[in-house]
Amino acid sequence: MLVKITMEGASIKAQDLKTGNDVPFNRAGKGHPTLWINTARKAFDEGMGFILADYDKWVKTPIKDIERAAADLNASTVNVPEEQAELMAFIQASTELRPEVMKMADIKWKYLMRCAMRGKNILMTGPAGCGKTMAAKSVVNALDRPDFYFNLGATQDPRATLIGNTHFNKETGTTFSEALFVKAIQTENAVILLDEMSRAHPEAHNILMTVLDEGQRYLRLDEKEGAPTIKVAKGVTFIATANIGNEYTATRVMDRALVDRFIIVEMDTLNTKEEGDLLRYLYPKLDTAAIDGIAGIVGDTRIEMANESPRISTHISTRASVEMAGLIYDGFTLEETAMVLIYPQYDDAGGLDSERTFVKQLVQKYMPTDADTDDLFNVEDDTYTEVR
Repeated sequence: MLVKITMEGASIKAQDLKTGNDVPFNRAGKGHPTLWINTARKAFDEGMGFILADYDKWVKTPIKDIERAAADLNASTVNVPEEQAELMAFIQASTELRPEVMKMADIKWKYLMRCAMRGKNILMTGPAGCGKTMAAKSVVNALDRPDFYFNLGATQDPRATLIGNTHFNKETGTTFSEALFVKAIQTENAVILLDEMSRAHPEAHNILMTVLDEGQRYLRLDEKEGAPTIKVAKGVTFIATANIGNEYTATRVMDRALVDRFIIVEMDTLNTKEEGDLLRYLYPKLDTAAIDGIAGIVGDTRIEMANESPRISTHISTRASVEMAGLIYDGFTLEETAMVLIYPQYDDAGGLDSERTFVKQLVQKYMPTDADTDDLFNVEDDTYTEVR
């Protein structure tokens, strides 16, 4: 249902653009939930209308997207089913559902939402601490679906976690207890988050092969002949996160056949401005200079890592930058924060040529001082001034 809000004099009106019928306020109608008049007034003031998305929920949508979807429905040259037009409009408007703290490009967010709405298996990749798990959880919240969380990287017994356990009792004999995962895959329209997929035991990958295969979508409880199989319910979406690359030595190589079962959405690291905006959102009362200092340090490590021959082995993650802001908010200085949180991440072997010396010089650039330190350090230069 595509609903446009209009004002006629002092009266407000909601109209279904597909049928032309009025949508009543403050009470549920046939096939739709209650549309409250105060919500409609606010939407009209914002230039918005409503789409009745799946799962019985009104979604506020820019009026231009609603009118475009209605035009597609009524176009004689293109036969677009109503359900498809509503989905298209929902995807275009889905950026309204992205939380402000989630710094992600519009195109990637819309792609993520489209894949989730279509029940695709999604693999979120990117550097550690870049927001993969946050993005996955944001999709869950935006779609308002039942959700289940499984940290595969922390699982020592994949069979028990994904299938269940067999128990023996002298009185009752042998019984089988199904894992929560079995319930999860039988829940219609559920979003199942498989965190740290690249750290999972190989047996977990093997168990998930048939579950994630679009042509199979089942879980076998036992290998013996005649063992029951559990079908994956309609609309279930799997979202996995993974760290892929040589930097992550504790990760396991994911089989190509397993990776091919996913649509891959790559998370980007934030630039200096985006990092600062995020910290300002999370800590609005934190001193601007402190936020700029953190964002500058983090940004410089990422610039250095982008060089052909970087002088450090890793950049500072967004997770670490948020923790840095938290320390400063709790009364630590930037120098103290660097000592306990940044320097331990870098090797001090090599003395003046060590990674840690390099990072100390970088941090010094952002230390509060009365001296002019603007030219003390530049990550794009090959020569650095030693800071004692």
